Amino acid sequence: MARPYNFSAGPAAMPTEVLQQAAAEMLDWHGSGMSVMEMSHRGLEFGTILEAAEQDLRELLAVPAHFRVLFMQGGGLAENAIVPLNLSRGEAVDFVVTGSWSQKSLKEASRYCQVHTAASNASDGHTTLPDPATWQLSRQVQYVHLCSNETINGIEVHELPDLKALGSDAPLVIDFSSHVASRSVDWSRVGLAFGGAQKNLGPAGLTLVVVREDLLGHALKACPSAFDYKTVAENSSMYNTPPTFAIYMAGLTFQWLKRQTEAGLTGVAAMEARNIAKAELLYGFIDQSAFYVNKVAANCRSRMNIPFFLRNESLNQAFLTGAKAAGLLQLKGHKSVGGMRASIYNAMPIEGVQALVAYMRDFEKTQA
Repeated sequence: MARPYNFSAGPAAMPTEVLQQAAAEMLDWHGSGMSVMEMSHRGLEFGTILEAAEQDLRELLAVPAHFRVLFMQGGGLAENAIVPLNLSRGEAVDFVVTGSWSQKSLKEASRYCQVHTAASNASDGHTTLPDPATWQLSRQVQYVHLCSNETINGIEVHELPDLKALGSDAPLVIDFSSHVASRSVDWSRVGLAFGGAQKNLGPAGLTLVVVREDLLGHALKACPSAFDYKTVAENSSMYNTPPTFAIYMAGLTFQWLKRQTEAGLTGVAAMEARNIAKAELLYGFIDQSAFYVNKVAANCRSRMNIPFFLRNESLNQAFLTGAKAAGLLQLKGHKSVGGMRASIYNAMPIEGVQALVAYMRDFEKTQA
């Protein structure tokens, strides 16, 4: 029996091949006689898994040698505290507010440093993206924070800003939790990127941090040792016991990503082409319909998280009930905004989006 299509925003659907491989290796990883969950994190077996995961990730995202890859815990939400604890020096930080997650980031950082809102789209309900040319960047800040994909509001920054061209020498910090590995990263414009794994990389429990080496070693005295990026880097992500099984699952996902091909492309480039096609299919249907609506400006719509609304919201529950019966799961929008949301991460095949569009078309016809 075919599995339903899971449109959850996170923890999200994972590639079926990855789940099948993990199931096959559950009791005995590569003849070791152990499950990965039973291994010592300092043993040779897990060391092999960790090293391969980092190398595969570096290859997929073209991470430069002068960046360190850290496998941590706490999710993207904890990084809202850990980043300022490491980079702010207790001084000023600029924030670009583009939705719910960047608002949370600013609020959390205010506990550890001075925060300044350089730009915000709150006045239009987080449906547009402030033009970088209009950002009011401060002269002296320790970093500029940007959530490059807002999971709840469906906003995506399709081209990272060049802060130097905008007159700022501060490093750019991006929260790329919900679109990591769905597209390439211009590391020449980034000082640090962080994200929870539970949307595109694996199960909940693993947090990825990619940080430029010159930004290490500036943690506040109040920063816990296990969250000090310098300490974590010096100990190869094993200062404390890392989330071993989540790292293993992410490693399998990295291998799966490397095998993907699309129109002569491979890896992340192939996924980006596929993700563009999926998003265009769903947005295209919504835009031509008088029954559904997406409120986000076309130039900053997320390819990963597509919120939409039924113009007659009294039909919401009937829509969700019918969707579940059709094998289309977890389409209810976030409680803070309502409506519907289809998260179409890397693991969602285009057949899933086609099935969703077909259901939406049929549901609309039944209400005519």
